[in-house]
Amino acid sequence: MVEGGSTITQQLTKVLFLTPDKSLERKLKEAVLAIELERRYSKDRILEMYLNQIYFGHGAYGVEAAARTYFGKAVSELSVRESALLAGLPRAPTSYSPFDHVVLRRLVEFGTIKEPDAKRLARTDLGLIPPERRRTTGQYFIEYVQQTLEAKYGADIIFKGGLNIYTTLNPHMQLTAEQALRDGLKALEERTAKGKPSEHPEGALVTVDPQTGHVKALVGGYDFFRSEFNRAVLGRRQPGSAFKPFVYIAALENGFTPASRVDDAPVTYPVGRNGAAWKPENYDRKFRGSTTLQQAVEESVNVVTIKVQERIGVNRTIQVARRLGITSPLNADLTLALGSSDLTLLELTSAYSALANQGTWMPPTTIRYVTDANGKLLEEHIPEGHEALPPEEAYVVTHMLRGVVERGTGQGAKGLGRPVAAKTGTTNDYSNAWFIGYTPRLATGVWVGYDRPRSLGRDETGSRVAVPIWTTYMTRVLGDGPKEDFPVPEKVILVPVDMDPSNECVRVVTMAFIRGTEPAVGCGARRQATPPDPTLPAPAPSGKPDPSQSLVQPNGSWPATLPRVDEQGSPSP
Repeated sequence: MVEGGSTITQQLTKVLFLTPDKSLERKLKEAVLAIELERRYSKDRILEMYLNQIYFGHGAYGVEAAARTYFGKAVSELSVRESALLAGLPRAPTSYSPFDHVVLRRLVEFGTIKEPDAKRLARTDLGLIPPERRRTTGQYFIEYVQQTLEAKYGADIIFKGGLNIYTTLNPHMQLTAEQALRDGLKALEERTAKGKPSEHPEGALVTVDPQTGHVKALVGGYDFFRSEFNRAVLGRRQPGSAFKPFVYIAALENGFTPASRVDDAPVTYPVGRNGAAWKPENYDRKFRGSTTLQQAVEESVNVVTIKVQERIGVNRTIQVARRLGITSPLNADLTLALGSSDLTLLELTSAYSALANQGTWMPPTTIRYVTDANGKLLEEHIPEGHEALPPEEAYVVTHMLRGVVERGTGQGAKGLGRPVAAKTGTTNDYSNAWFIGYTPRLATGVWVGYDRPRSLGRDETGSRVAVPIWTTYMTRVLGDGPKEDFPVPEKVILVPVDMDPSNECVRVVTMAFIRGTEPAVGCGARRQATPPDPTLPAPAPSGKPDPSQSLVQPNGSWPATLPRVDEQGSPSP
């Protein structure tokens, strides 16, 4: 079929009842339906229905939405000039967008006008509302819901079926999340002032209810109208040290405890990138000697994490991640411990939420239920999860992550003034900054970086970039609500332990243990036994791993080319 003219009635039938394919059968159906519409409705009514259905660009369906999107007013308040601009959009909403100046750019490309003339015309006041007023809350969330349902039901049902969609969105949280992310990205850009005019740092924020899996807020970027790419659910980036909790969970399941000590000392692996030796280092380029796992988590010690990973085997960490809902591909080598595998913010935040929910992982969802035009229930999401970790194990990990906020790399979140467990993450050259943290009732993750990976700036770590955004947001949404603590399972015991290698109770912190795994000697009122010599090698954990699981890869060899982790050690606070 050759494209030809269609009346408004025919276009309305196509929008309401038909698919856009170009075929003789579709054209005949269109003609028959158009005749029936004109028999039943007046021309004014048909025009009204048409204007309320068609797409005007930038997420605006219908002329009322278009009037508010472009001019910030009701359609009844539009001038003739403003109405004329909207009337020209439906034919090609993207190409004719007055925000993007696509037509002016094409005129320059064809030599019709010169570049200075195009810039002058672009500055001409069309009466459009500025970007800060153009924004509407929840665009990334709505787009994600739409894409999820469209994949299941098809576009026709979604846009023409009159569905009623009830979501998990919390409007207050969503608006607060958007404001906190924008403010944080502005502060970063003002601080670094290195970006190219066309490049700006981007970010994402997700909040999940741990007990239901309901996504309460989801922001996929600075501004939906600047970029519709949803970085919260589509952007996969290296999480850096934000991945380390999976390693330590696997360690706890294989005989380690928070008080277990590993020697933080230089180590070399024979095969690194391009055949060179791989010498992982810590972010601060220092070595601490005998180090507890608790301290290694709090201070994000790379070398200890890698050594623990080597001892327990990579496959065990991968299994833990899968149980906690991680579906992205994971590298089966030691660099996995430093977060070398790309993940989405939503799946990582969802995984942490299981720790807040005493080890039960709830699949994240944005939809509560959907009904058709007649009110018939089409689908309903009843929270139903599975136990990824025993409650006592989840609590021990949570208690370890509380130390990150109390004494470690996440101390900026102490300003929340309530119990928080969290982990920071930073990748090579400061190209990704993460902070995933949770209270008993909310789990929130923040990611910041450039769409084309490059450095955010020296020392722009998760601690400096992502933590302030997270803290600002969580402070506003939690307000003066009850300061709930994490419930302690019966099988858990809290013991004061010295993190100092001297074991002279110099640096005492309270650690959590599953009963029966606590150290024989603590730093309580009285010592009950002589502490072991910290200079001796750490004893092998109980439940010795299968030797084949301790290798770098399942086949026992290092990869010829390591994933994107700096040979000198990935910055990872």
